[in-house]
Amino acid sequence: MQSPPPSPDVDLERALNERFQLPSFRPWQKDAIEALLYGPGRVLLIAPTGGGKSLTYQLPAALLPGTTLVVSPLVALMEDQVRSLTARGIHATYLASTLEPDVRRHREALLARGAYKLVYAAPERLASESFVSLLARSQITLVAVDEAHCIAQWGHDFRPDYLRIGGILERLAPPRVLACTATATPAVRREIRAALGFREGASTEVLRGFARPNLHLAARYIDGPREARAALFSALDEALGSPKSPRGGAIVYAATRRTTEQFAELLREKSYRVGAYHAGLDASSRTTVSSAFSERKLDVVVATNAFGMGIDRPDIRLVVHVQPPSSIEAYYQEVGRAGRDEATAHGLLLCSGADIALRRRLVETDRDGMNASTEQAARAWSLFRELLLYLDAGTCRHDFVLRYFGDEHELLGGCGHCDVCATIDARHLAGAPSPDSTDSSQAERTSLIVRKALSAVARADRRAGLVAIAEMLHGDRTTRAERFGFTELSTFGLLSEHNPDFIVALLRAMLAAGWIDLTPTDHPVPFLTGPGRDVMHGRIAARIALPPEAPSRRTHRRDGATDRSRSSGARASRPPSSQEQAELMDDEQRPLFERLRAHRSEVAKERGVPAYVIAPNRTLVELAQQRPRTMGALSGIHGFGPARIAEYGEGFLAVLTGE
Repeated sequence: MQSPPPSPDVDLERALNERFQLPSFRPWQKDAIEALLYGPGRVLLIAPTGGGKSLTYQLPAALLPGTTLVVSPLVALMEDQVRSLTARGIHATYLASTLEPDVRRHREALLARGAYKLVYAAPERLASESFVSLLARSQITLVAVDEAHCIAQWGHDFRPDYLRIGGILERLAPPRVLACTATATPAVRREIRAALGFREGASTEVLRGFARPNLHLAARYIDGPREARAALFSALDEALGSPKSPRGGAIVYAATRRTTEQFAELLREKSYRVGAYHAGLDASSRTTVSSAFSERKLDVVVATNAFGMGIDRPDIRLVVHVQPPSSIEAYYQEVGRAGRDEATAHGLLLCSGADIALRRRLVETDRDGMNASTEQAARAWSLFRELLLYLDAGTCRHDFVLRYFGDEHELLGGCGHCDVCATIDARHLAGAPSPDSTDSSQAERTSLIVRKALSAVARADRRAGLVAIAEMLHGDRTTRAERFGFTELSTFGLLSEHNPDFIVALLRAMLAAGWIDLTPTDHPVPFLTGPGRDVMHGRIAARIALPPEAPSRRTHRRDGATDRSRSSGARASRPPSSQEQAELMDDEQRPLFERLRAHRSEVAKERGVPAYVIAPNRTLVELAQQRPRTMGALSGIHGFGPARIAEYGEGFLAVLTGE
């Protein structure tokens, strides 16, 4: 069935303004719409949650003849979008199992007569032969697949109902297909294209909009629930203020239903208006919590990953993971629900050794609680190890995520305000050597330390966990070490000159690298993998960044046991102030720095965003010191990635050249 596109001279900007009362497209929105209307007609769109993906099928649907079918997994989201479209005079409806049979039949009859421009359908509707036959008899000119990552078996939210879509597309043969998702790695994107029958060279991929520089990202390891509670309370206090008059909303994610209920009760005791949300609650209870949060009757929701899709609340100021999710994809989807109003927001990811052990057990089960296949478990554990790499990141967290998703165009070159950038900038201010600097002697030192740690794991022979092995390497004569016989091993005290926290962080980094693994038991213990054995024997280079040697939080007693002082740890290292930055410059550079700062403030005011979104302080210092004269030269300045150069480069060059 062929459907002619709108005339090429159709004014899309005017249609946007008249139909949706929006002043302009985001660049990637227009790219996707034009590819859908005038290009190959097969488009995979990867753009952030809350970024406006729905417009890329709603506007074409309004312009095209016939009906657009939208496959969406969330009834609440369908209801909201149908309500919004109807208010704009665009005829739309939805079909789901929650409807009364007579209501559904009435809507299907109207669909057959071509009464709707858009029809939303839940994926389980595609299992109905009568419904698919109805679609085949209708003039379906566009099929939009929302939350398309649900198609991919290795995605973070796989749903078997989505597997029917490829066959339906083959049967309907619509002239246009759009697949939308907020998070998808290159491997998942390949799987989506294959499942939907997108031929190589005959489809367009639009990957844009992942950069969220208004979102302050931080991540750190903790000892356990007590430290998680302290970090959560501190983060809530900083982001929301008083529980009686909070400055916005917050979402707290946990890995289990029990933990969700526990943290919700703790926050209730702190006087927060809070609700718990997880799959163990009935549908009515979940809907009540979701609606109350969207309507600002609740300020905090503590939830498992069952919560979040379709939540339309732009003033979420904080997302805290008191336990880590299953993957980077899942994390970025969840933390991306903060700051959709483009004001400053925060994301904090916490992880303890017990959380890693819990996740190791969870990957052994599938969605139905049955034993996962060996392949499924291995893939799930691999995805989680990638999240551990993010936790141990030594570079800008935003750029880490952008590289993970393959969005090289939007690299910031250092956001200037995540916890990693703040720490690096503080070191830069103090004149400390860059942690990235390496030479052959450093590589030899790294290799020796790593091989010692791997030897200890091998000698432990699956008898103890990570902390006990770290104590063995540090030479702690604890009761546990005596019981396991660790004090008699040649690896006892091999890393005694290092901070105990450094040793634990090193073991975690080796776990993330795949050199050690954990047994899938109730009390997981580490063991050496094949690649780890090769590294230990020097057959493979130990290419890993050693953790920083931070001052220990442990004080050692004479009996060899350890105490931990309370850790405030809720805030990242403080970024250097403008005054401190300016003190590093000479008399010629300081006035230029102030002019650059004034320009940044002016641009930030025009855009309605915080100044650091335009450029961090360290960027202004390097601009004043190095005085680049061309757009190409800007790429050598900290904080100037492709996205910032394209957006703000000319303005800063004008200040530098005095034009």
